[in-house]
Amino acid sequence: MTAPVNGSADAAPGIPADPPGGRKALAVWGIGVAVYFVAVIFRTSLGVAGLDAADRFHVNASALATFSLLQLLVYAGMQIPVGLMVDRLGTKKVLTLGAVLFTVGQLGFALSPSYGMALAARALLGCGDAMTFISVLRLGTRWFPARRGPLMAQLAGLVGMAGNLVSTLVLAPVLHGVGWTAAFAGSAAAGLVVLVPLVLFLRDHPEGHGPAPRTAGASGGFVRRQIRESWAEPGTRLGLWVHFTTQFPAMVFLLLWGMPFLVEAQGLSRTTAGGLLTLVVASNMALGLVYGQIVGRRQSARIPLALGTVGLTALLWAAVLGYPGDRAPMWLLVTLCLVLGGCGPASMIGFDFARPANPAERQGTASGITNMGGFLASMTTLLTVGILLDATGDNYRIAFSTVFVLEAVGVLSILRLRPLALARERERARATVPGPAAPPGPVPTEPGRALA
Repeated sequence: MTAPVNGSADAAPGIPADPPGGRKALAVWGIGVAVYFVAVIFRTSLGVAGLDAADRFHVNASALATFSLLQLLVYAGMQIPVGLMVDRLGTKKVLTLGAVLFTVGQLGFALSPSYGMALAARALLGCGDAMTFISVLRLGTRWFPARRGPLMAQLAGLVGMAGNLVSTLVLAPVLHGVGWTAAFAGSAAAGLVVLVPLVLFLRDHPEGHGPAPRTAGASGGFVRRQIRESWAEPGTRLGLWVHFTTQFPAMVFLLLWGMPFLVEAQGLSRTTAGGLLTLVVASNMALGLVYGQIVGRRQSARIPLALGTVGLTALLWAAVLGYPGDRAPMWLLVTLCLVLGGCGPASMIGFDFARPANPAERQGTASGITNMGGFLASMTTLLTVGILLDATGDNYRIAFSTVFVLEAVGVLSILRLRPLALARERERARATVPGPAAPPGPVPTEPGRALA
């Protein structure tokens, strides 16, 4: 286990290697995670309302996919700017702005009378949503010891999936009970609920663990320097491709196409389909704890876990799409949903490559680059599935074959970057943990970028 190495790699000059953790850290982190929880409820609310949205706005599959596509386009496009904002402005300011934006976006979606206005509302929601997860990751690194990093990241993802669960179990029946406007406008009130403790009680870091003061010339070229130095680290790029390859199959399924696939292609009732979507979320939450513990105890398990999840996902999708006859049996659909639950926890492994590769002052930017991966893949798949459904007369077998193409691209990129990223980690470990024969002089905390 390399926790001590992570600790010294993450610490900025003049800051103790590890934050203290404890109850106060849990309380502050809990406020940030509550904001993320609500953001995920809003983000995934369209997943249980896709068919209702198509009827309400009189749109086809491609136009329906545009809702989620635009939301993810904004989300992915905001990741690096948000990372830079978190590094420059701090977590509290960015989270507050995000909470305001996604609350206004959800309310606007509830009241939109036309397709165009609804698209604008989802874009605004995506902008606010984009500011939450990186901020929560930053809270974890600022308030907890580095050895807790993988577990805190998985716990944050677990809470986010709980938000997805709320969308499936609560919003879906409310939507069909009280109607579109009342359901979405009522849910927007949750944004105001989390905004109050965020403004009053959240702090960026524990006392004595603030960021190092910038030197007089530090502001010049800040954006270019942050992006260039983060991208130069092979661990950041490997993190992006791990996130890209693992996250999107479950994201696409939960965010939009799972419900139509199960209802229209597999002939299930909405209630049964909703139960299977819930199973994906429940599996995600259970596996998140397992993955976090495994990675925290044995970092050599990161690549096998990620690639194993990708391989198993591809195998189950091939079995479902290639099953003889029009419909796959229920046991196979259940197995698919259980396996899809591992996609979210596996995607979090990407941050476990980016985190130790970058010092504290670049954590937001590096996390933003990593987080782009899965959402770029999800965005591509959402659009491609919609286009193929329209082009093939709703042939889901052809449309969902997109999954295999993107997984193949991602796996090849992971295998290409893995040796360089792991070599850099070992190099950093030797540099930050000097042995008896270490030469005199200061120990470098960050290797040069020649290998990148």
